[in-house]
Amino acid sequence: MADLSTTYLGLGLKNPLVASASPLSEKVEAVQQLEEAGISAVVMYSLFEEQIIHESLELDHYLFYGSESSAEVNSYYPQTGKYTLKAEAYIEKLSRLKKAVHIPIIGSLNGVSTGGWIKYARKIEEAGADALELNLYYLSTDPDLTAARIEDNYVTLVGNVRKSISIPIAVKLSPFFTSLPNMARRLVEAGANGLVLFNRFYQPDLDLENLEVLPRLTLSTSMELLLPLRWTAILHGRVPADFAITTGIHTTEDVVKAIMAGASAVMLASLLLEKGPGCIPGLLTGLEEWMTAREYESVAQMKGSLSQRSVKETAAFERANYMKVLSSFKSLP
Repeated sequence: MADLSTTYLGLGLKNPLVASASPLSEKVEAVQQLEEAGISAVVMYSLFEEQIIHESLELDHYLFYGSESSAEVNSYYPQTGKYTLKAEAYIEKLSRLKKAVHIPIIGSLNGVSTGGWIKYARKIEEAGADALELNLYYLSTDPDLTAARIEDNYVTLVGNVRKSISIPIAVKLSPFFTSLPNMARRLVEAGANGLVLFNRFYQPDLDLENLEVLPRLTLSTSMELLLPLRWTAILHGRVPADFAITTGIHTTEDVVKAIMAGASAVMLASLLLEKGPGCIPGLLTGLEEWMTAREYESVAQMKGSLSQRSVKETAAFERANYMKVLSSFKSLP
């Protein structure tokens, strides 16, 4: 029998499947169902910066108004006070989850300003969270604000949180950096134990009949796996951190690809929202059968075996407009 266990953020997990931040973690019963179905850990829905603002007297210059970027949000440009759960209620829910299940529970903070993050990072740790995921994203619309300044703020924030808590920290990143490998290394040097690739952004649409801006929530597909798959394969072995892929995981093949690219954890959100916990046993069975058929003894043996460092054609990971791919296209008759 193949060994499906893995290690993510220093946490021993029974398998690589982790429930990413989503509305499913808002109910204790739903998390219990995920555990019963075989999920190895759960990332709680995010505590947003807007919810912390009321508690904080130390706000930095930048406030986060890009909440449309996360899978657990269904409003565009939300304003303070529109959330049903406040910051303290989040801490209470986390504590209840820890008492109700035996799998690791990872807290989640979403925003970019120091403000109350330090305070609530500590509260999340005190409530029993096994780790903390920092969901960093700032939508810059100011032409005078440089990328370097934003990146420096990210690094400073991670460093400040690292100094305030002892539990492992993962940083959930956007793919939109000029030099993603350098940013990844800086965040790890600042104290991140793991990197989650990638934050999935929901873009607003325009209602031409009513001339309004509309939220547009679309679940992911397996095709969206390609971007985090590529970058995980490039970063594995080069940046000393655990990697989790969190976009486009829908099939056993997707899970296998993520692990072989170098992921320690494979996170599910859209699939669970669409099909519920009942899809988990099939993924685990499929993974074990795939490994057994190819004589892989463990997930650890598989991990990174198709990363950039482990394949012959390393340039295929590096070139976005690969001539060989373009020339292979055949037009329709």
